Amino acid sequence: MRSRKLLYPLAVLAALILIPMTLTPNPALAGDAQKDIQAHKACPYCGMDRAQWNFSRMLIVYNDGTEVGTCALRCTAVDLVNNIDKFPEKISVADYNTKELLDAENAVWVIGGDQQGVMTKRAKWAFADQVGAEAFIKEHGGDLANFDQVIEAAYDDIHQDTKLIRDRRKAKREKMKMEKTQ
Repeated sequence: MRSRKLLYPLAVLAALILIPMTLTPNPALAGDAQKDIQAHKACPYCGMDRAQWNFSRMLIVYNDGTEVGTCALRCTAVDLVNNIDKFPEKISVADYNTKELLDAENAVWVIGGDQQGVMTKRAKWAFADQVGAEAFIKEHGGDLANFDQVIEAAYDDIHQDTKLIRDRRKAKREKMKMEKTQ
């Protein structure tokens, strides 16, 4: 009888501990690797939804503890220029295939190819390994690169990309104006 009295509280305690554990999703399965999207839903430079652009998104963690989540390399390059006095402790980028964040400096990058870039005419994609990058190149074209090469390419492309974006937005505004007058 006494052992039953001891078992009941232990069973309740076990249930209180184990049930929440079974209801809590496994972070690896629940997209814990994409928790940065919840913390930084929109790119601070272009306003794009980072969940929609989860395959190109980036995350910068500065030495002062601040974080910036961007939609792609172009906006990351803009942030790095705007925060020249801050030191980035870590720059992460999404793997094009898995959408998992990885160290941008250790990623295998592809510049170019037939896939439209995000916020840029000349695409720049990151891959966790050479196999993924080479498979992309085989299907879509492009050239292998490292982080220094893609960041330099991003800076080189900013002028043309900004002009293209402004032209597109101007055309969109003009189209909306025309639709309102009709």
